[in-house]
Amino acid sequence: MIRIAGVAALLTLLTFGLFAQSNTGTTFGQFTLIEPSARTAAMGGAGVTSSSEAMSSYYNPGALGAFQQSDLQFTYNSWFAGISLNYAVGAFQLGNIGTLLATVTQLSSGDIDVTTVEQPLGTGERYSVADLMLGLGYGLRITDRFTAGIQANYISERIWHNSAHAFGINIGTLYQLSEDGLRIGASLVNFGTKAHFSGTDLRIRYDLDPSRYGDNSSIPGEIMTDDFSLPVVFRVGIGYPLKLSESNIINIAIDALHPSDNSESLNLGAEYVFRSILALRVGYTSLYQTDSEYGLTAGGGLAWDGLGNLLRFDYAWASHKRLGAVQRVTLGFSF
Repeated sequence: MIRIAGVAALLTLLTFGLFAQSNTGTTFGQFTLIEPSARTAAMGGAGVTSSSEAMSSYYNPGALGAFQQSDLQFTYNSWFAGISLNYAVGAFQLGNIGTLLATVTQLSSGDIDVTTVEQPLGTGERYSVADLMLGLGYGLRITDRFTAGIQANYISERIWHNSAHAFGINIGTLYQLSEDGLRIGASLVNFGTKAHFSGTDLRIRYDLDPSRYGDNSSIPGEIMTDDFSLPVVFRVGIGYPLKLSESNIINIAIDALHPSDNSESLNLGAEYVFRSILALRVGYTSLYQTDSEYGLTAGGGLAWDGLGNLLRFDYAWASHKRLGAVQRVTLGFSF
C-alpha cells in the first residue's frame, strides 16, 4: 500500500507541475473525447491500466496486447441536448501473433431548426451534425509483463453541408509489476493531422469594393476556415487489484491527464467485484481541472459465463453541473 501511495503522489506531481494556458474550444474532433465504456466511465474515466474489455483500447491501445480472448462490445451513450453517441468495437485475439482491433464511433445531433436574426423562430429548414470515427488497431505482448499497442483513426465531422476530415494515431503501453499486482499504463491519443471545413454553406457573393459602382459586385467566393488540430491527450496511471478473498476483489485506478486543449486533471475510480458476476463502481472525473463541469460517477455491471462465452452488461451514470446527468449502457460478448 505504501508503494501505491508513493506512485500516486508522483503522478500528482507530474500532473500539476506542467501548468499551461488552456486552449479549450480550439480543437477539432471533440467527440473523440467522449468515453465509450460504461465500466470505465462509472470509475471516473480512470482506464489507462485496464485490459478487461475491448473498450480498454480507447484509453490505452497497449491493453490490446494483454487480451487473452476475443471481445465484442457495443455502447449507447445518451449525451446532452438530445445528442447520442454509438460505439462498436471488436478485438480479435490471434494467439502469439497479437490482437487486431476495429472500431466505429458515430455521433448524431438529430434534426435542428435553422434560425436567423431575421427569423428567430425558424426558417422552416432543418440541419444536423454527424461525426464519425473509424479505427484499426494492433497490440502485442512483448514480455510476460509488458504490452504495447497502436491504433490509426479516420475522423470526420459534418455540420449541415460542410465537413472536415483528419487522421490520428493512438499509442500506448501497459506494464504489470507482478502477477495480479500493481499495473502502470501510459498512452498518447489523437496525434495526427489538422482539419479545416469546406462545403457549400461557406460559399458567398463578394464585392471587392462596395464604394465603387459599375464593377462586378457579385463575385463568387468561398470563406476559408483555419486549420484545427485534434485534441491530443497524454494519459499516465496506476491500477491495483486488492484481493479481499477468492470472491471479493476491489480494483483501484488513478489516471493523470495532460490534454492539449485543457488544463491537467485526475480521474479516480474504484470497482468492487463479487464472484466475477456483480460489479459496483464509483469514481470522480476531471478532478482539479479548471472550470470542470464534471464530477461524481457511479454504475454497475453484471456478467454471465454461459456456454463458454462471457456476456456482460454495464451501466454508468455521470454527473454534470449544468446540463444534467449522462448515462451509458454497454453490452459485451467475449469468446
